[in-house]
Order: sequence, then structure tokens, then C-alpha cells
Amino acid sequence: MDSENLHRRLKKIIGQINAIDRMIDEDIPCEQILMQINASKSALHKVGHIIVEGHLEHCVRDAIEQGDADDALSDISTIMEYYSRL
Repeated sequence: MDSENLHRRLKKIIGQINAIDRMIDEDIPCEQILMQINASKSALHKVGHIIVEGHLEHCVRDAIEQGDADDALSDISTIMEYYSRL
């Protein structure tokens, strides 16, 4: 997993959240605030997608290669359950 890429994305999201907080104090119209909230949610969802992708490529692949297909399938199910909650 490319942790530098994830850290960069998360710092950007943190900046977006801080901007939303300032927008509320500055009495910015609700539509603009909601647009920024949606952008932040999308960015956070993408971070989750990258993490799931990395997990599948490394951990699940390793389990399958070691003959633990049942554990790999269980792991995939758990990951998808957590990710679908985002």
C-alpha cells in the first residue's frame, strides 16, 4: 500500500473539513457547504477504496497462495461489510 499517497489524500480531506468548519462560521450558503461535504465524503470513500484494493492485492492474495481460501473469503466478506458502511 502506498502510505504516502494515503497520507497526502487524508491531509487534503482534513483541509476540506477545516474549510467546511470555517464556512459555517462565515455563514456561507448551505448549498455550498453541502457541496464541500459531499466532496469530502467522496474523497474519504476513495481512501477506503485504495485501502480495500491494497488489502485484496496483498493480504487476501497471500492467504490464497498459502492455501487458506476459506480464510481469504471470510476476510473479503468482513472487509466488504466494513467498507459498505462508509
